[in-house]
Amino acid sequence: MELFVLLLTIFVLAVFVGFEVITKVPPTLHTPLMSGSNAISGITVVGALIAAGSGQTTLVSILGFIAVVFAMVNVVGGFMVTHRMLAMFRRKG
Repeated sequence: MELFVLLLTIFVLAVFVGFEVITKVPPTLHTPLMSGSNAISGITVVGALIAAGSGQTTLVSILGFIAVVFAMVNVVGGFMVTHRMLAMFRRKG
């Protein structure tokens, strides 16, 4: 039970710190940070695939699958936003 409380505390603190950091990012830094975020999400996809395919328990497989889905949504959305932002700087014609 103590381990669960410790892990839950770390998770809640990570969510809070992540939210605070992301909301403080100015718009001019958004595109470069999205590129870095996409790289980190790629690593997350690999970790989630390992968790989903480990076959330890059904719960681990389900949570791993959900993590893969969320990480892929983040990667695809990040690339779409980055592509759209970069398209704004291309010459027309």
